[in-house]
Amino acid sequence: MIKAFSQPNLFDFDEFIEWYPENAEYCYELHNGVITRIPKPRGKHSQIASFSMNELSFEIKRLGLPYFIPKECLIKVDDLSGYEPDVIVSKKELIKSEPRWEKESTIIFGQTIQLVIEVVSSNWSDDYALKLDVYETLEIAEYWIIDYLGLGGRKFIGSPKQPTLTIYHLENGEYQSKQFRGNQLTKSKNFSDLKLTVEEIFRGE
Repeated sequence: MIKAFSQPNLFDFDEFIEWYPENAEYCYELHNGVITRIPKPRGKHSQIASFSMNELSFEIKRLGLPYFIPKECLIKVDDLSGYEPDVIVSKKELIKSEPRWEKESTIIFGQTIQLVIEVVSSNWSDDYALKLDVYETLEIAEYWIIDYLGLGGRKFIGSPKQPTLTIYHLENGEYQSKQFRGNQLTKSKNFSDLKLTVEEIFRGE
């Protein structure tokens, strides 16, 4: 469960970075000036994120793609917000132009990011609404929502609700989406040779 960090004052992004504790037990994000504590991924959530990262890393190496996957990374949204997705695929060349990368592992330009993945937990509305809108505004090329428990609202994953992988890709500045379930093969615009079924991703193996 996500809990707002108990502080009487709002923080800007610079204050948040200065405050962020090293080797913290939790992950933290900044939501409209409020420091929000997020438990580090564990169990199946962690397994799915790790599996997705490993499979994408294999594709990057196999095809010699000019990307890399940072172990930890923040996306600065604006002066009052910053997020830490489960997986980020970044462009090697553009990361060199990121002014906060070397000291803070922070990305401020959406074009630096080729793909971002969020594995849904109890805070599903953040992934489907808040972050979807933000990632589209930043013009991040592709966004996966891995909802392996089918927690999302019916307007996002339909009725009856069921485990769903939703892939958004940027087209003319707006996200177009496609949903995948069961034994369907995923279809990523940026990783078109990736051969994974939704069930394999949900199992994390």
